[in-house]
Amino acid sequence: MTLGHFIYFGFYIAAIVILSLFGLHKYLLLYARHKYRHDPVKPARAISDWPKVTIQLPVFNEKYVVKRLLRAAVKLDYPANKLHIQVLDDSMDETKRIVSRLVGKLRSKGFNIEHIHRKNRLGFKAGALANGLSQTDAPFIAILDADFVPNADFLKKTVPYLAKNHRIGMVQARWGHINRNYSLLTKLQAIFLDAHFLIEHYARNRSGKFFNFNGTAGIWRKQAIIDAGGWQHDTLTEDLDLSYRAQLAGWQFLYLPDVVVPAELPVDISSYKSQQHRWAKGSVQTGLKLIPTIWRSHLPFLVKCEAIVHLSSNFAYLFMTIPALLLIPVLNLQALFNFKISLMPYLFTFFAATLSVCFYYSYAIWLEGGRFSRRIFYIPALMGLGIGLSINNGKAVLEAILRRQSEFKRTPKFNIESRKDSYKRKIYTPAKGKLHIIEFVFVIYFSLGLAYFVKEKLYLSIPFFLLFLFGFSYISFSSFSLKKD
Repeated sequence: MTLGHFIYFGFYIAAIVILSLFGLHKYLLLYARHKYRHDPVKPARAISDWPKVTIQLPVFNEKYVVKRLLRAAVKLDYPANKLHIQVLDDSMDETKRIVSRLVGKLRSKGFNIEHIHRKNRLGFKAGALANGLSQTDAPFIAILDADFVPNADFLKKTVPYLAKNHRIGMVQARWGHINRNYSLLTKLQAIFLDAHFLIEHYARNRSGKFFNFNGTAGIWRKQAIIDAGGWQHDTLTEDLDLSYRAQLAGWQFLYLPDVVVPAELPVDISSYKSQQHRWAKGSVQTGLKLIPTIWRSHLPFLVKCEAIVHLSSNFAYLFMTIPALLLIPVLNLQALFNFKISLMPYLFTFFAATLSVCFYYSYAIWLEGGRFSRRIFYIPALMGLGIGLSINNGKAVLEAILRRQSEFKRTPKFNIESRKDSYKRKIYTPAKGKLHIIEFVFVIYFSLGLAYFVKEKLYLSIPFFLLFLFGFSYISFSSFSLKKD
């Protein structure tokens, strides 16, 4: 074997090992979730004197959903003299006029609401939140993104935990999904997010590990934000960054899985890819920024380990396609030099990296309480979508590693609540970019690989390649249908 053979064989084995480790971590989360399944949050003690709360509504070019957001905000059941609403508007389009007009009407009806418009987007969302924070004396700050529609009891279900326990710095609610059944894409996103909230957040919070504020549908103690160093905009996930800094400063967080705040899921593939790119890049940026501090801290060893795995989990996207791309060369290498790899490594990888994903999302579907017998069949498509995102998200990880800065691109919202609604004739419809061309090349490669396995009667590899073929085909062909950049 030549040096080149050893190198790509080494890459193949290394990728399998790393993916297996991330897969095994899912089993640990499943174990923790099951272990603490009978550990619900105790109801907060009743409040007679409700504290002042400021609700921050950061918006940027949200003409289709901003009215829905403001109307939901003023319907919140909370003492009017204790509720202050800030519309943090960085918009550069018609949204500014819509907000100005609606805020004026609401103020005339007695609501304590103000329209704060910045002439520049310095710091993007983090900058807007910091600017609003400097203009309120409320001890508690609730944050709702433009695509969220809180129920009237949102504040009364969350504020008491902060008011009665001065060690809690943030309370996070669970995301619901207004348009879960709009399309295959929204159904798969809903399962991804359900797993995040029903397994990850629950397991981490109940087992005493760090977890994060999700940027919306949560409420902060203002002092916790200040103690953590305030909102910073050197990463694309300002929420994750602040969460870890606040917990490092000694503040406790609380997750309330039974408090659900409905939100609109992205309905087109480009918006979804843009969102995932931002989350992947931002989490790696946050990891590079904070992991050294976490490791040097006096936190328990297991808390440190879980935090590091959490902040580095998107590195898996860099390794996801390597085994598939190198499988055919490795098989040819085996034939060329007449050696065979034992089935044990493949069986271990299947158990660690594949079955863990199946169990993980199956459990999330069961916990969510929907039609399990129907939704369970989405698991292969879910795995395929995750694989199809590997180029998009892998690029994001590389950009973070190389310290390449980029603009905070918000996810477009179109007020899509049912299948009869459409986004295709609305502005903000995203462009396809150029990454879909690379993704289409992968479609060709995996199609040829599938034909090769059929020809060589390597049937055990066919399901593996079918997942990759579906994932890249779905991502690529969905992108082709969008307008040009």
